[in-house]
Amino acid sequence: MSGRSSQKKGRAAELELAELLRQAGFPGVKAGAAVSYGRTPDLVGLPLIHCEVKRHEKVELSKWMRQAVEDAGRFGGLPAVFHRQNRQEWFVTMRLCDWVTLLKLLEDQE
Repeated sequence: MSGRSSQKKGRAAELELAELLRQAGFPGVKAGAAVSYGRTPDLVGLPLIHCEVKRHEKVELSKWMRQAVEDAGRFGGLPAVFHRQNRQEWFVTMRLCDWVTLLKLLEDQE
């Protein structure tokens, strides 16, 4: 896939996921700036979470998670990779330590 079509596919994935999250009850979720080359997060407005959005046929979770962790250090939030392959459902992958932190934060709110 060429660079331009890859960018379009990535942007479409960000817009699609943002819409799905808004429909799920998170009205403040928006896709980041188009073609920001890492200057802005892929998605903003999801509480506590830094979203790294990927839509690829070849799943490279370790690579993507490293990017999510690095970007979360700059932008804040717990790093999570939101990913899907063509014609498949969305998945969310987090490190166990971040998932435990998230659950503890939610438990403290009860």
